[in-house]
Amino acid sequence: MASLGRRRGVPVSRERGVMAATECYIVHEIYNGENVQDQFEYELEQALEAQYKYIVIEPTRIGDETARWVSVGNCLHKTAVLSGAACLLTPLSLPVEYSRYVALPAGALSVACAALYGISWQFDPCCKYQVEYDSQKLSRLPLHTLTSSTPVVLVRRDDVHRKRLHNTIALAALAYCAKKIYELYAV
Repeated sequence: MASLGRRRGVPVSRERGVMAATECYIVHEIYNGENVQDQFEYELEQALEAQYKYIVIEPTRIGDETARWVSVGNCLHKTAVLSGAACLLTPLSLPVEYSRYVALPAGALSVACAALYGISWQFDPCCKYQVEYDSQKLSRLPLHTLTSSTPVVLVRRDDVHRKRLHNTIALAALAYCAKKIYELYAV
């Protein structure tokens, strides 16, 4: 495996603490042979499934793709939450005859985003990670061993509360929309 460029992060002593080797994995950008992009992707998949706390992605292309994938998931989550909140709060702020024109599309958007997130991202190991931008946290990682000047750093975060939040809001928006549609067509 070492011939494929696979290396584990090494313990690093800093004044703020010691990082264990099992906390950080580095996908090194080492070109040795054919299909190196596939090797990088395989390495990343293995690191995601091994649930390292930090994953440093040195190859630019796969790092950018992973960062985009994470940001699309974040966008779906935020859209589901905000549009669901708009659906539920609109009836409180607008007159009854106008609120359905905002609340129903917002509720449909919330349900669609939550459903798409659930289908596409829920079982992907990458959904447990966020891109780390905090320079103070990045300073504790062994980034001095990299050849790339712009690696993508993923940090594992618990997303149970995040999923509960957008699923609860989306379900409440769905219930509200179903009730309003029933009232519109029942009368």
